[in-house]
Amino acid sequence: MNDEHFGFLDEYAKKEVRRATLKAVAIPGYQVPYSSREMPMGRGFGTGGLQLTLALIGRGETLKVIDQGSDDSVNAVNLRSFIEMTCPGIHTTCRTEQADLIQSRHRIPEKPLREDQLLVLQVPYPDALVVVEASEDKRKLLHGEADYSRLLVKLYEDIVKFSEITISHRYPTRINNHYVIDPSPIPRWDVPKLHQSPALILLGAGREKKIYAVPPYTQAIPLAFEDVPFRVEDFSDEQGQRRSCVRCGCNSSFLDEYVDSATGEQVYRCSDSDWCNQQLELQRRVEEVVEVANG
Repeated sequence: MNDEHFGFLDEYAKKEVRRATLKAVAIPGYQVPYSSREMPMGRGFGTGGLQLTLALIGRGETLKVIDQGSDDSVNAVNLRSFIEMTCPGIHTTCRTEQADLIQSRHRIPEKPLREDQLLVLQVPYPDALVVVEASEDKRKLLHGEADYSRLLVKLYEDIVKFSEITISHRYPTRINNHYVIDPSPIPRWDVPKLHQSPALILLGAGREKKIYAVPPYTQAIPLAFEDVPFRVEDFSDEQGQRRSCVRCGCNSSFLDEYVDSATGEQVYRCSDSDWCNQQLELQRRVEEVVEVANG
C-alpha cells in the first residue's frame, strides 16, 4: 500500500482534518467545522475520532484503542482492526505507556499521560449549549460572547431540585477561561484530567462535523458554584469505606459496577482494563520478591 492510500482517507481529506486540528489547537475549546467524510461504519460509532486518528498517525507509531476503558470491547476491537488494515506499518498495544496515540470512547486512561502522547476522544455531541439552546446560530453567538448564563441556570435548577448537580457525564468544562466544551461522555472522574494535561487532547465529532482541542497545559475548569463545588463520583460504601476492585484490589481507580452471576451480589471492577492488569502484575512481582527474600 503506497502513501496515497495510507490511512483510508484521501490526501485532501487528511490535509483538511490536519488544518482543522491546527486551528482547534490555536483556539482552545473552539469547535472547528470540517467536512466529515463517510466512513465504513455508522455515524455515532466513533467516525470523528477515527478520522482524526487516520489523519494524524504515521508509520512506526503505536496506537491504543479503548472503549469505556476496555481494550477488548466490540467497538475498540473493530476500530483497531480497521486502522491496522488501512495503516500498514503502525503498531498497536494495550499498554497506555507504550502508545503514541490513544483513541478512546468515554474514558481517559488512569495512567497519567505524557507530553509525547496524543489522546483522541470520540464525541457524539460537541456543543455543551445544545441542552439550553436549539439554534446553532444562537449557540455560536453565545460561545463568541462567552455567555454561559443559561447553562449556569440549568446547573442551579439541578441544585434546587435535587440538592446537587446531577450531570454524570458530558460535564460542561470551561477551557482557557473562555469556551465551554462538552468533554465527550467521559465520567466526572476524568474531567480533572483535562486540566493542565501534558498531552494534547483532541475531540472529534464525525456526525456533527466538529473538531476541538484541549492543548497541553491548558486550564480546563468544570462549571460549578463557590458554595457547590464540582465533585467526582463517590465509590464509598454504606460504612464510608472506599470500595475496591474485586479483581485487583485497587481502591483508587474509577470502578464499574457488576452483578456477580453466581452470588447475585454487586461487585466493582476497574473500568480501565490495562490499569487493572498492571495492578495484578505489580502484585505478582511483589509476591515474587517476598518469596525470594524469604528464601
